[in-house]
Amino acid sequence: QVQLVESGGQLVQAGGSLRLSCAASGLTFSDYVMGWFRQAPGKGRDFVAAITGSGGTTYYADSVKGRFTISRDNAKNTLYVQMNSLKPEDTAVYYCGAGRLPVRHYGLAGKYDYWGQGTQVTVSS
Repeated sequence: QVQLVESGGQLVQAGGSLRLSCAASGLTFSDYVMGWFRQAPGKGRDFVAAITGSGGTTYYADSVKGRFTISRDNAKNTLYVQMNSLKPEDTAVYYCGAGRLPVRHYGLAGKYDYWGQGTQVTVSS
C-alpha cells in the first residue's frame, strides 16, 4: 500500500532553518504531484508548496514564498522542503500529500489522494 513518511520536524528558534523530508513507497512517485501542507492547532490544513511529478514546476503559498523551497528526488522517492528564516507563525504539523490532480487543485488538501502522518515544527520567538 502507499506510504508517506515525513521526518525532520523539531523545535527551532525564529530565524533558523529546517529541512523536512517525505519518503514515499507503494506508488510510482514521479507520476504524482507532491505537496506540503501544514496545520496549526484549531485550524485547517493549509497549503504550503507543491511540485509537479518531474520536479520542473513549483508553487508556493504567499506566506512562504522566498523562504521555503520544495524539491524532490524521484530516484529516491523522496520529497523535501527547505525552510529558512522561520517565524513563530510557521509553527504547525507539516504533512506531505500525493495526488494526480490538475494545477487548479494543487492548493486544495481535499484533492490529494494520500497523506503522511505529519511532523511537528515548532518555532520559538
